[in-house]
Order: sequence, then C-alpha cells, then structure tokens
Amino acid sequence: MEKKKVLFISSEITPYLPETEMSKKARYLPQGIQERGKEIRTFMPRYGNVNERRNQLHEVIRLSGMNLIIDDTDHPLIIKVASIQSARMQVYFIDNEDYFQRKHIFKDAKGNEFADNDERAIFFARGVLETVIKLRWAPDLIHCQGWLTSLVPLYIKKAYNDDPLFVNSKVVYSVYHDDFKKSLDVNFRNKLKMNNITGDDTELVDDPSYVNVSKMAIQYSDAVIQGSPKINTEILEFIESSGKLFLDYQPEHTYIDAYNDFYDKVL
Repeated sequence: MEKKKVLFISSEITPYLPETEMSKKARYLPQGIQERGKEIRTFMPRYGNVNERRNQLHEVIRLSGMNLIIDDTDHPLIIKVASIQSARMQVYFIDNEDYFQRKHIFKDAKGNEFADNDERAIFFARGVLETVIKLRWAPDLIHCQGWLTSLVPLYIKKAYNDDPLFVNSKVVYSVYHDDFKKSLDVNFRNKLKMNNITGDDTELVDDPSYVNVSKMAIQYSDAVIQGSPKINTEILEFIESSGKLFLDYQPEHTYIDAYNDFYDKVL
C-alpha cells in the first residue's frame, strides 16, 4: 500500500527560530508522522532572522524563479532548503526580498505589526502551493499551523481545486493562541481574488481581523485541531458550531500519536 503523503505548512519551526509551542510542534510532529509510516514535506518562511550559514540553507534553483502577482505587483519566489540530519527531514523555505528579509517576524522593533502582513500571508500560501506543484508531489493531507497559513484552505478549495495534485487533498487547520491585534489591510479581500475565488468566497474577511481570518481558514478546512491549551473563545465557538471534525488540545507526550490517528480519520 502506498504511503499517505502529509504536507506540513508552518509559520515557525525550531531550530530555525526560537522554541515556542508552535515551533516545537512544527519541528517534531513531521518527524513523528514520518516515523509512523507517512511521507512528509515541510515548509516555513525564510524570515531575515533565520541564520542561513549556521543552518546551512541553500537555494533550490530548479524551484526558484517564478513571480507571484499580488495587488498587480510581481514578487519573485525564491525557494531554499535545509536538512535536519537527526530526523532525516528536509525543510523548504519560502523567501522573497520584499516580504521576508526583515529581522522580525510579524512586528517591527517597536512592536508595531507590519502593514503588509496580509500580502506576506498571501505570498507564503501561494508560494508553498506553487512549489509543491513544481515538485509534482500530491499531498493526501495538508496540515496548516499558525495564522500565516490561514489562506491555504481557501486556495486549496477554490483556486487550486482543479489541479490534479490537490483535487483529493484534505486540509487540517491548527488554531493557536497567536492573535494579531490590528486588522489586516482594508484591501485584503480584493488582493485574494484569483482564478475561481470571488468576493462571495471571502465574505467572512470583510473585516480582516484575527478572528475573521481564522474563521475563514476553518470554513475551508476539512478538520480543525486546537493547538494551544487556550484559544480565542469566539473561534472555539465557531469551530463547535461548524460541525467540522475537531481534535481538542493534546499534551506534549501524546500529541503525535493523537494527530496521526486524527489524520487517518480525516483521510
């Protein structure tokens, strides 16, 4: 029987970024799922504070070179890769000079959220999916972790739903305690339009707040996981009322097996 393929898309992974609840899960979960007999690919952004030399990142020329158009502007897509030798695992990095060269992740040195975080999320989601197409690798399941990945479910179900690689892909979205305070750019909905995505499809993010962006991710996902012990109560209520397959918070010593079993239910 052919191995099931799981695509992990995360906004942070240790050791490339400091250890957090999300970055640790994004590091050890793919390894654990691979050890349980599934095939994996893992993606994160190449933020400016990721040390390329220490982590031995190198550009994958055959995957780089595409331009993604966001709000009528071309943005070059650069793909880098590094290996975690002890886990026999590669991590792919989505890079772009405009969006990911700065030394901070979502906020500047003064704690102000970046005004282009909306476009960074768009670029990251589309960059991952375009790279997977270039790899000709058809994921059975796509697990998104962190709000920066929240557009992947929309794109999979609407913009890329005719692509043979994604036509049967199931999407799982993990909700963490990673709220942003200020709503994203007012033109967010317009920037999301592409292929089969219409204004009606993005009605939930008329006000692109953290809660509404999360709700849209849940709306287009097949299943949802509670990644943090406590998450936004409005989002939790939305999950419960959605009727989606749901896995509540799992402690550190059991989550890998619990997630693996949950994937099998979703598939």
